[in-house]
Amino acid sequence: MSHQQTESDVSIDEIPVDLDLVHRSEFTRADIPDEIESITWSLLSEQPPTNPLVVLKAARWWYIHGAGESNPAYCWAIEWVRHLTTGEATASGLFGECRQYLHSLECEDTDQ
Repeated sequence: MSHQQTESDVSIDEIPVDLDLVHRSEFTRADIPDEIESITWSLLSEQPPTNPLVVLKAARWWYIHGAGESNPAYCWAIEWVRHLTTGEATASGLFGECRQYLHSLECEDTDQ
């Protein structure tokens, strides 16, 4: 691995997995790595990512740190990957849930 790790910080594809954060029930914007926050907000923009692997990086982080498959950011990321890979319409309700969830974490929407 390319960077030094501590017992509570392991890396998968250069996206840190914070073991202390995984075991907490709540976290804030400050806990979200910059790359994940950027990818997640870009999923809500007018020009979302078109590379499913990039989106899956964010989905994986939200799944691990955000209460699994019930996390709105994870659900929207997976829905967008499904759209990219199948061309099917997305479940637009998930978009709104994700945006509302991120605002509740005090995430910055750089598109506004």
